[in-house]
Amino acid sequence: MIPIRFLSDDDVKSILDIRNTVACVERAYVLKAKQRARLFPSISEDLIHGIADMDIKSGLLDEDDLYGLKLVSWFGSNERIGLPALTGLVMVFDLKNGFPKAIINARYLTAMRTGAAGAVGVKHLANPDSDVLLVVGTGFQAVFQIAATLSEVPTIRKVYAFNPLRYDSAEKFLSSIRSELEKIPEDQYTSSKEHWKHRIAAVQFIPVENPLKVLEEADAVITVTPSRKPLIFKEWIRPGTHFSCIGADMPGKQELDVKIFDGAVVFTDDAQQSLTVGEVQCAVKAGLIHEENKPTEIGHLILGDVKGRKKDTDITIFDSTGIALQDLAVSRFLVSKAEELNLGRVIHL
Repeated sequence: MIPIRFLSDDDVKSILDIRNTVACVERAYVLKAKQRARLFPSISEDLIHGIADMDIKSGLLDEDDLYGLKLVSWFGSNERIGLPALTGLVMVFDLKNGFPKAIINARYLTAMRTGAAGAVGVKHLANPDSDVLLVVGTGFQAVFQIAATLSEVPTIRKVYAFNPLRYDSAEKFLSSIRSELEKIPEDQYTSSKEHWKHRIAAVQFIPVENPLKVLEEADAVITVTPSRKPLIFKEWIRPGTHFSCIGADMPGKQELDVKIFDGAVVFTDDAQQSLTVGEVQCAVKAGLIHEENKPTEIGHLILGDVKGRKKDTDITIFDSTGIALQDLAVSRFLVSKAEELNLGRVIHL
């Protein structure tokens, strides 16, 4: 009889915090750089063009005797009928015998690990005194990007939010941002909730109707939209700006003007994947990036194998396409904690 642990979204929420999620995501990048983890080919499909899509990403962590996959779907119209837009499952298997170990609701897990990825880009590539963040996109994922970045980058004191379609969406998003951020625990195992509340209270949150003026001030920009055309143009940005690009994860998606890549310092989570489905894909088509000068993977930067920003005026880009190793590393932490706390439901095959 083989035990399988099922973790609901509520189970995941009761276990996961920002600090541990970021640590898991950074560990996934490092294991990949050390060749102690592998990715398998991903599957990305438009189910209904512009309305619904699906991703299947899989891989293994040699060091943890673990492999698995995540199937996640996005249905943009779900929110109009009271359902979450993002839904999916992570399935984790034992590399020693092939038996399943856990099945985990992927919604909150994905939101947290994606927020962590954007923050990792800002943490390692933005100028160290960065204090102004612009978030482009005000959907479900945006709050996780802000939460993780505020936790990991303590110098941030001002956050602008821009919705490319409607200004009132940015206003509405920020009207409840402090209460939404407080729902996401920063560190629920070692530090107090009061510290996190004080951190959030110290930040200004400002909606933006036009990003042009804000980009003269922004030190870091996180883009998190499903856009298929550029939203930020090179002539708008100032020297030294960092970009964490989150939205582009399928062929045809784009958030940045390709000219921004010209002369920029570019990192990604997976160099090969970024060429075809990430923000980098458009720079490839424009002839600015080739196979021989493809981006460096951020795991090497975290390890100290390579340098990132070389001077204050460098434009830096982290193209986060999303990789299964992030999900597997976070899932490993979740399963370990669930066993320790006796959470979830265990059935036997």
